[in-house]
Order: sequence, then C-alpha cells, then structure tokens
Amino acid sequence: MRHTLLIFLLAATLTASAQRPDTLRVDTADGALTISKGHHPLLTYVYKTVYPPPGIDTAYKKSGFIHPLYTPHGQILTRIQPTDHYHHYGIWHPWTHILYKGDTIDCWNLAARKGTQRFSRFISISKQLGSQEFEALQQHVAIHKDGTEEVFLDDHLTISIFAWDSNCYLLDITIQLTPVTLDAVTLLAYRYGGLGWRATAEWNRDNSEVLTSEGMDRRHADGTTARWCIVQGALGNDYGGIAMLSHPDNYNHPEPLRIWPDSSNGRGDLFANFSPTKDTDWLLEPGHTYTLLYRWVVFNGHFTREEAESAWQYFSNSPHVTINK
Repeated sequence: MRHTLLIFLLAATLTASAQRPDTLRVDTADGALTISKGHHPLLTYVYKTVYPPPGIDTAYKKSGFIHPLYTPHGQILTRIQPTDHYHHYGIWHPWTHILYKGDTIDCWNLAARKGTQRFSRFISISKQLGSQEFEALQQHVAIHKDGTEEVFLDDHLTISIFAWDSNCYLLDITIQLTPVTLDAVTLLAYRYGGLGWRATAEWNRDNSEVLTSEGMDRRHADGTTARWCIVQGALGNDYGGIAMLSHPDNYNHPEPLRIWPDSSNGRGDLFANFSPTKDTDWLLEPGHTYTLLYRWVVFNGHFTREEAESAWQYFSNSPHVTINK
C-alpha cells in the first residue's frame, strides 16, 4: 500500500482544506485536549496532573504528555505508567542529565525527585490551512536538595495535525527550549532524553519491527544515528505505526537513537527516542531559544523505506508557498 499523500503533500493539504474544512476539531474536557477527525480521536494531550496507581510513589505524577495517540483506523499506539517504568508517559520529552547552577537535575526519572517537566498553560489553539494546532507552555523544574522548586527552562510545545487520508495523517511536533534565568543550562550527554515514545503494550519482539534511514533493524538501531526511523507492528488483525522524521536543522542531526532491543523486559516491549544529547552535551545559553522539529507520519498498513525517504525529503526541503486568493 502506498501513502501517496507523502509525495504530493502540499496538494493533499490544500485539497483536504477545500473539501473538508470542518473535519478536524478540538475538544477539551477533564484536563485533556483531544484532536479528532470527525468523531474519531487522533490525539489526546493531557494537561492535568495524572497520578500513579494507588500504592505507587506519588513522585511519578505527571502532566503535559500525549496519550492516547491513535492510528487512522483507531488503534492506540501509546502507553503510560507501565509497571516496569512508571515514569513513561506515552509521548513526552523531558531531559535526563541537566547541569544547572552546579547541580545535576533529572526531569525524566521522576522517582529521583531531582526535577520534573509539567504543563503550565496553553498559548493558543487554532485551525490553520488544512490542520489543527495547539501551543502549550511546559516547564522544566529543578527540585533542589532542600525540597524547593525552581523553573529553569521554558519548553514551548507546538502540535499540528494535518494532511490525512484514510490510512495516514501527519503529526508535526515543534519543541522550543529557552532558559528562564541568567544561568546557562547544559543538557549533558546521556543515553536517553528528549522526544520519546513508549509504544503500545500490544507489541513485542515477535510482532513489531524497526527500520532506520541507515538500514538498521530493531536489534541494531540503538546508539546509531538516523534521519528517520519507522516503528510498526501488528495491531489486532491490522498493521500500523509511526515513521519518525528528524529535521536537518535539529541539534546533532542526524540524531542518535535510543531503541529498546528485542530482548527488552523479557518480552520485547518497545520504546523509541530521538535523543540529540545521547553522545554529546548541548549548551543552552540565557537569552536564546533552541528549536527541535519533528514530523511523525502516523499510518495503517506497512510503511516502506521508499515512503519514509520521500516523506523525509519533503519535510527537510519544504518550499515556501504563497497562496493568492
């Protein structure tokens, strides 16, 4: 099956806008924002604080993450609070080893009580040409040794969904990082951190697969660099997944990957992460904003190397278009 909109993305976007202007919509309820196509949800962004199950350390509480993310056919691709990693929250992007004011902050491993990442407020919710978009301010928070908290890094998240057909839609993720004090922030090299995805519990070593732009499979992808990475597998009687694309303007592109091998957790659960600081530090200086751009192609069917390369080429070389009315 070919996801032909990836080759002619602009035309598809304009056609979708002209023919179905009201198909995508946003609803907010009970601390969550959901983008839907008609009556079918595609993505939910949770901005309320979610606590772990009773009896589990409340340090694992979290806000500001995507779950569920659905395929076009309605299967859920994400998972939160799995028993092996209660700090995993669907699709989320905290940083792990962070040098700030001479201390090392950890906003990923919540049980360490050294930091967290959380939702602050919405900046905008809007409908664009053929797309639905929202912007949220999230914040990285240091938890100091005396228990006091300090916001040290603003995290401006923009989510856009657009250009769909019955088997595919596009999810654009823009992350803008800005230090908020007069002190620099250094994201220290560590084996994971940044935009991560804990995949559905339905997948294991026998029914899922990984392919990177450099030809690496799931067994060999971890620690390698890539422009794109396809993660897909069986979903009941269906098939689907996500092609994760990294923009060439991103720090340390092509980006290092953290991919759990097929031996993970004894059954081969799947976690995928573009982590630009996996093998190098990243200095964030006060007064500057640093941007990461990703496009995730969410699909049903089997995605090919050729489709991923076509999608990445368009994403990385998108033309400036002026529309005359």
